[in-house]
Amino acid sequence: MKFGASRIQGLFVFLLLVVVADLHAADQPPLAPGYGNLQFALPEPGTYQLPPLGEAADGNVLDSHGKAIKLHDLLGDKIVLLSFVYSTCNDVNGCPLATAVLHKIKQRLAKETDIAAKLRLITLSFNPEHDTPEMMAKYGESLQAPGIEWHFLTTRSEADLKPILDGYRHTVQKVYDAEGKSTGTFTHVLRVYLIDTNKRIRNIYSVSFLHADTLVNDIRTLLTAEPKRAVQQAAAGKPALYQAGDDKSHYESGDYETHSTAMKERQGKAIDLLALARKPMLGLPRVPVPGDNPLTAAKISLGRKLFYDRRLSLNKTFSCAMCHIPEQGFTSNEMATAVGVEGRSVRRNSPTLYNVAYMRTLFHDGRETTLEQQVWGPLLAHNEMANPSIGYVLDTLAQSPDYKGLFRKAFGKGASMETVGNAIASYERTLNSAASPFDRWYYGQDKKALDEQAQQGFKLFTGKAHCSECHTLTSKFALFTDNAFHNTGIGYSGAMQGANEKRRVQIAPGQFVELDREVVATVSETKSNDLGRYEVTQNPQDRWKYKTPSLRNSSLTSPYMHDGSLQTLEEVVQFYNRGGQPNENLDPLIKPLQLSSDEVSALVAFLQSLTGSNVPDLVGDAYAAPIGDTH
Repeated sequence: MKFGASRIQGLFVFLLLVVVADLHAADQPPLAPGYGNLQFALPEPGTYQLPPLGEAADGNVLDSHGKAIKLHDLLGDKIVLLSFVYSTCNDVNGCPLATAVLHKIKQRLAKETDIAAKLRLITLSFNPEHDTPEMMAKYGESLQAPGIEWHFLTTRSEADLKPILDGYRHTVQKVYDAEGKSTGTFTHVLRVYLIDTNKRIRNIYSVSFLHADTLVNDIRTLLTAEPKRAVQQAAAGKPALYQAGDDKSHYESGDYETHSTAMKERQGKAIDLLALARKPMLGLPRVPVPGDNPLTAAKISLGRKLFYDRRLSLNKTFSCAMCHIPEQGFTSNEMATAVGVEGRSVRRNSPTLYNVAYMRTLFHDGRETTLEQQVWGPLLAHNEMANPSIGYVLDTLAQSPDYKGLFRKAFGKGASMETVGNAIASYERTLNSAASPFDRWYYGQDKKALDEQAQQGFKLFTGKAHCSECHTLTSKFALFTDNAFHNTGIGYSGAMQGANEKRRVQIAPGQFVELDREVVATVSETKSNDLGRYEVTQNPQDRWKYKTPSLRNSSLTSPYMHDGSLQTLEEVVQFYNRGGQPNENLDPLIKPLQLSSDEVSALVAFLQSLTGSNVPDLVGDAYAAPIGDTH
């Protein structure tokens, strides 16, 4: 007896609903939200952002005809929803949920043809032993429909599967019986990935947040938000794209591609920085300004010019902006620790300059207390800008015709240690960014500004996870820092971890070599000790304490911690979830948090909601800044 495609499809849906109903009736856990109606109103597509969460990994896969292809062959030209399943899964809130939600989306695409041609669905099995190409073809047969592209993939072996799962940080474990035999089942966390046309992950959906309405809304946002933004920025004379630099995600692969902003795109339009500094943004208090260095347009303009001028280094090649890169969160996404003149190593990560005006102490160890004084640290440090003296910098300025009259216009006198510091500090005090989705939701009372996952993350942030004990906020504003110093164990771990005999060194994308530690030592600088706040106070209790950073714009400022040792926000949350690194001076606030994987994701979603609304404006202004002698 033969059935038409529509009858087979209807039969699949009927059987799925019967199974779901039976499981629900059998006193099973509550059904996931994806099976019912959405319980909240979605924001208008394109009115919110989906920040990149890293590069989508590649790997060797087989299609349902047994043809060997690369996963990346199916990425890049369309938006992709990628689901990991195994065909024999009987957890109603597991793989069947993922397939049911994608099936609902497929049904919608039949009517919403404007996005059907721009979307590809992919279901990839993580059980290649059972889910052969033939089995995946049968699994997907009743789910196909005209005009809808849905691929059902598997891998040749577990060896081919592992790097894919690792690349997506997707944990899957086989279940074995008492005799050590596989039961044919798996322990895994449900994950569906939204991937854009640049092969970047833009959202990750778990059981609690996997719903067809949410996914379609996010797909429409990817299709509409960037064009709208490009039009707005073009009208404002700004570049079409502001990417957070090249974060080296997927750098271990031989097919790595850079996503750094091209130099030809680094053009922008100046904004009124003085007005920005004078009017507090939603979520921030009034900018503190010292009485002996009031803000003026002339000082800010001069400080901005100095900040981007490479002539203010020993060999005239290095500026402040080369460690504090505008489109990389005014830090450097590409290096764990900074590199100064002539490639000289700096032992700490470049801190972001966003909202630096509100910091009571500066540098990771808090050794300076004013921006005016802090400016001279990098200018004179041997491993940063390497100027031999204050006079050397002032002579450079005196010999530069383009600075003629600028200091007198700003200060009524010439260049000096005081006026250089005051000018650069004035510019840095304008780099304030807030009015983020969180601010609009919490302080602006816009209930649609923050999605449910981020709201759950905020509850964890101020509750179970205890994050707000150090990253403080008030009823009127949020700096997300207590401006204090804490030992989390990162510094201790870096100083006390054992040395391996071999070092695995990456020399190019996808290319590694194993070298003896002694060989590496012949071409590398000896790692210096770093005792944190102790180096300032000489108090033994301050060993490995570092200043609490603000969390604002943290999705733009990777890598994290004072040594850049954690690459992603998820790694940071997981570090604290484990209770940090135990040591005798570990801060008593650092304890294991017992967060579930969904709670970790919710916290990350909350942190991603702290990106300020004016970031493109500040980056565009930086692109418009003069960069020294135009000749």
